[in-house]
Amino acid sequence: MSAIGRSGEDFAYDVTEEAILAYADATDDVAGGPIFAIVPAWKTIAPASTSVASGDIRRYVVHYEQDMLLHRPIVPGMRLISRATPIALLPRPSGTSLVIKTETRTSDGELVNEQYVTEFFRGVEAAEQVGERAPEHRLEASGQPMAEVVYRVSDDQTVRYAAASGDDFAIHLDDTFARQVGLPGRIVHGLCTMAFAGRAVLEASGVDDPRNVGRVAVRFSAPLFPGDSLSTRVWNIDGHYGFEALNSDGKPVLKDGRLELR
Repeated sequence: MSAIGRSGEDFAYDVTEEAILAYADATDDVAGGPIFAIVPAWKTIAPASTSVASGDIRRYVVHYEQDMLLHRPIVPGMRLISRATPIALLPRPSGTSLVIKTETRTSDGELVNEQYVTEFFRGVEAAEQVGERAPEHRLEASGQPMAEVVYRVSDDQTVRYAAASGDDFAIHLDDTFARQVGLPGRIVHGLCTMAFAGRAVLEASGVDDPRNVGRVAVRFSAPLFPGDSLSTRVWNIDGHYGFEALNSDGKPVLKDGRLELR
């Protein structure tokens, strides 16, 4: 509990055109996609998480939600400074949620983005609630979606994404390890799935420049596998776009999607 509210160390990241292009290639996207915002902040998240839940407890963690508030685009030449803070520990009926907030700023202190990363620890009970959950982004859609966009996930998607993002957790790269922790095989990174869905929303809405995105948020509800198809259903809801994404079997892998333009 003592780690809640305590910020970790700053992490500096120099943005290059090569890194932006590599991330775009890893997500089959155009350069400048909004989910690249995770890359400069990525190395701050694990230390923030382990400051609260370390050791054997981390065997039970899953990425539950991601919410990105994007105040300005990230472009080559920027030197960015990120830090992460665990801000909430929330008991749930079947486990505990840990909410981590990251802030990424320019080297002169201008806020570039804020992100809320919610992790869920299955079967782990917290003694009490500390802090509040991340901002709400519930999907409240009615009627048929305005569009449904389908993309295929490549067999090597997880390998390319790991190299471009820095997320080389074995469940994304090693079928044997993934089976040992109860999965059918290696799974696609949640943030790669999120990038696919965000691209689908922009395609459906006719937005040409992904740098116009001001917020994108999702709840991860099931794994996506290499070779799957991802079908993203998009609704226009009172000035923003709501979405959900389904795998090849029609099972939702992303729920409560929300995308806002600046």
